[in-house]
Amino acid sequence: PEKQSDWRGEWIVHPSDMDTFDKSTEKGKTNQINSCAGWKLRRPLPLFRMKVLTEELATDKQISSALFVVSGLGSFRASLNGVPLSTSGPIDPPFTDYSKRVMYRGFDVTPFLTESTNGRNSHVFGITMGSGWWDHRPVSGMAKPQLLPRGPATVNGQLIITYASGEQRIVGETGKGEMNKWQVARGHIRESDLFTGEMVDLDVMSSMEGWDTSSGWAEVVGNTESTPSPYEEVNKWIKPVPYRTDVTLEQRVQEMAIKAKAMDRAGKKEFPKSVNSASPIGYLVPSEIPPVMSVERIAPDEIQNLGGGRWLIDYGKAMSGMIHFDEGLPEPIVPDEYPRAHGFKAATANGDSFITVIYGESLEMTTGDINRVLVAGLGLHDGGPRHKSKSATHTAHTFCFPDDHEAILSQRDVYVIPKESKKGKALYAEARQSHFTTHSFRYAEICCTAEPPKNAHALLYRTAIPEWGTFDSSNVLINGGYELVKNAMNSNLLSVQSDCPHREKLPYGGDLVADSPAALHMYDMSAFYKKTVNDWLEAQWDNGAYTETSIWQDLNDYAGIGHGAGETVWASAPPVLTVRHMQHYGDITLLQKSISHHVKWLDFLDKYFDAGMEIKGYDKELDEYTGQKSGLGDWLAMRSRDTYLTHTAFVMASGRCVAYIGRKVGLASVEDKGMAVAKKIQDRLVHLYMKNGKDNFDFPLGSESHTPGPEMGLYTRIVPGEKRCIVLKNWFRRSGHTWPGDEERLFIKEMSEEDKQVWIETKELTKRGDEWAMGWSQWQGFNEGIFAIRYAMKTLSDMGYHNIALRKAAGVGMATPEYMMSHNATTMWESWWRSEDLYSRNHPMLGAVAEWMSSSAAGVALYPTTTGGKKALFWPRFPKSATTLEYASAVQGSLGGDYAIAWRFEELPSDKSEYNSAVVKIRIRLLIPPGNEGVLRLPLPSSESTSVSIRHSLLMPNVNDARAVAEKECSSRRKARLGFHYNWNYDREKNQWVKHLTGKAIGTPCESFLFQQSLDDASWSRETEITHVMSQRRDKELSPGLYDITISNWQLEKEVEGTGRIGNLPEYYKSDDLAPYCSDATTFEWNIDDASHII
Repeated sequence: PEKQSDWRGEWIVHPSDMDTFDKSTEKGKTNQINSCAGWKLRRPLPLFRMKVLTEELATDKQISSALFVVSGLGSFRASLNGVPLSTSGPIDPPFTDYSKRVMYRGFDVTPFLTESTNGRNSHVFGITMGSGWWDHRPVSGMAKPQLLPRGPATVNGQLIITYASGEQRIVGETGKGEMNKWQVARGHIRESDLFTGEMVDLDVMSSMEGWDTSSGWAEVVGNTESTPSPYEEVNKWIKPVPYRTDVTLEQRVQEMAIKAKAMDRAGKKEFPKSVNSASPIGYLVPSEIPPVMSVERIAPDEIQNLGGGRWLIDYGKAMSGMIHFDEGLPEPIVPDEYPRAHGFKAATANGDSFITVIYGESLEMTTGDINRVLVAGLGLHDGGPRHKSKSATHTAHTFCFPDDHEAILSQRDVYVIPKESKKGKALYAEARQSHFTTHSFRYAEICCTAEPPKNAHALLYRTAIPEWGTFDSSNVLINGGYELVKNAMNSNLLSVQSDCPHREKLPYGGDLVADSPAALHMYDMSAFYKKTVNDWLEAQWDNGAYTETSIWQDLNDYAGIGHGAGETVWASAPPVLTVRHMQHYGDITLLQKSISHHVKWLDFLDKYFDAGMEIKGYDKELDEYTGQKSGLGDWLAMRSRDTYLTHTAFVMASGRCVAYIGRKVGLASVEDKGMAVAKKIQDRLVHLYMKNGKDNFDFPLGSESHTPGPEMGLYTRIVPGEKRCIVLKNWFRRSGHTWPGDEERLFIKEMSEEDKQVWIETKELTKRGDEWAMGWSQWQGFNEGIFAIRYAMKTLSDMGYHNIALRKAAGVGMATPEYMMSHNATTMWESWWRSEDLYSRNHPMLGAVAEWMSSSAAGVALYPTTTGGKKALFWPRFPKSATTLEYASAVQGSLGGDYAIAWRFEELPSDKSEYNSAVVKIRIRLLIPPGNEGVLRLPLPSSESTSVSIRHSLLMPNVNDARAVAEKECSSRRKARLGFHYNWNYDREKNQWVKHLTGKAIGTPCESFLFQQSLDDASWSRETEITHVMSQRRDKELSPGLYDITISNWQLEKEVEGTGRIGNLPEYYKSDDLAPYCSDATTFEWNIDDASHII
């Protein structure tokens, strides 16, 4: 259907579901209880089906095409004649504000309807339903799903037949009163929730087999009246009823706006009291993004017997998804006592059998059980056996907290067979997987069976967008950091880019601003981010304020400037993402659609920002400001946060975005408006952050201790060009510090004296008062939060100190990827410090470092002023010493094809002690796809004898074959576990941390396909000498093709020492040499076409 009027069907529901929803609202304590009771009466979830007779299809006419278009809220899967149509996973339709916009899918069923009937006189379409984001368990924690639109499970669909003559018919549309062909019954999914998991009745699943086939069809029995127990409605097929609500979209938007303080109650419009209280359902649109699908199948790494019939499966890396039991489950046993959270009191009381599966990211160090706290959906937990972050009574009195979760909201699936089952426990062999939930896990506990399940594979689910970016190098720690980010990103793309795949699952604007550069490197995000921007445009309040999350959740509005706006950085995601989308994909229609919204946001900031900041306690001249007031700022940094700088800089960024978009769509007045705001704010920041006379880009009372600082001012071109290098020089005065965190202090107390002495010698431990403490480093590790990490790494590499950026990425000790991997991490953590009771172990928020790896450590990124990804910047930068890095490579995808780069040191001495002093050769290979172009930028020569030459392939060799060979070689290396090689294990008998040496796949070094022998043997042109291009800092334009560049006589050097791991770099801040990139101050002004440095 091209427009809403093309839909002839209407939303339909199970009669009992509509009744139970209408009898409860969610206002006030009493009604929360009613809401939970009503929710429980809408379980088991419904199945819908519709039969079409062959004769109805007018078989005398030739069918040209048949399209079944359908959507279902919460989630749905479609089938035809018992054959699955949906390839999608647990979340379909994609998450949006369903009161405004709902996506549908179209399934081509032409082969089903045109093949020989073989006596078939009918076809049956089936829809299996899950709760999704629509009718989830009404429990509230860190996220507030009760603020989302809600209603009972509902379906809207129709079959569109097109004949060879061009005639079109619509058959089997949902609804339509007495002519309704649809039936509904309750099925085998007793419970389905995105946070708490799923419960499957295997007996019902077996007895209803074939429900979506002609042989399983039966006419309706009984009427559409509700029954006292929903379980009486299992496999009882009745007519559905139309979805009903008295709530209009205008009414719902007003209610939410008042709650968000985006609207004054004085202007409230009165609406009639709602009898039918379900949320309105928005207009239907074709699905804007690929479905959520299983994109990887992972075999167990290890299966451990925990005793008592409980089995722990380790899949070797964390992910979002579920287990698929290829051969079903073994029959359960009944232990003397069920382990924590594996019990099922109601089933035990009834004599039913069951098996539970609990999922988690990590193990509880003192018990070896899954740490359920770290994956507590919505943050509802009692802290677990070691920590007490929340009391057990907190969850005990939480409305609708699940039975048997024992004070910690858990990721738990249950497979159950009632004692009345005729087939009995043999049905466990038919269990396969949950349907409409996802779990964040590396580990799974299965209980209780005498044997572990056979062939239990993990399925990694995410939106099926193409994955096109790669990075590899010789350094295990840098590679490992990249993998941590990619694995976390893979876990957080379930129709929205979420913060973590278990706790909130929500699209936060700050996270998107921070790590969208990494996502844009790794994946084709064209459709995904366009949908994301559209989500925010729909969420924008009438006063122009953007929200913190793309669907308002009232999470951190206190940190913004009020009037419904999210925290300024988080709320600025829509314009920032729009600009980045244009740079990568060149979609002018998104700019045209969004420009009025972004201007409205800029007008909102112009009206409310300054006054809002004063209300928050920021004085205009910052004479009283000491840092970290209201605001989220550089979230989860080790340093204190400069919240004024981030608030204000993102107003500047919003202005720049509006100016950029105005330029692209040809609206000069909009361009001028955006530039005026951007320049005004930039001038304000220069005045405030340079007036202390220290040339350190810090607020007046600052002590060079807050984040972000100079790195943000330099990267975003706020700092005046003539001041950039003195500010850079003074940045090196910053030092790290010791860390007082609980887990780190406990770790030191529980490590051996021998290991402690090693850490003292490597400076990983430093005295804090009378005690040894771990410390975070400024120059040999990370301390930055989610934004400054990108500014710091890019600024260092771009301004001549790439060696320091490499040292940060390859650092060891606390606040490094090495630290995470040493504690068995396979995904990026939410925090640089270790947390056992709060912060997620699967969170890409700090993931901007991955984009630095591809763009700087390897050296390929989109050119800052390009649109549609048509031009790439090849800017390889090299370490001073080959001990840090010997080679690196990356691929950056684009709509026109893949850009690729690889470089390596050649003629390295056999004695690695000479890696700090040898003269070597550097080989670089570049690939530019047809129709695109590249720019080569080389670092300055290391000595006067350095020379550069370039050649190109006369005929394009078979790059795909080279890639296949390289991937096979890399796979073999990963299977050999040549990556990171140790981790800390907690010896629960000795109460001591023990370092365990073990080979791992993560971080395995692999060389690029660009250095495959088949490409060496290509037909090459003569070499052209281009040393002048390097020495004069000139860019060289390149056309499509394969290039080979040789840098001869490159001098390696010893790295600077600094004053220790948590010290600073006096070699740089005391030097008279201000760096090689300071000669031209005019190159530091932000260019309106530059999407990379907008913020």
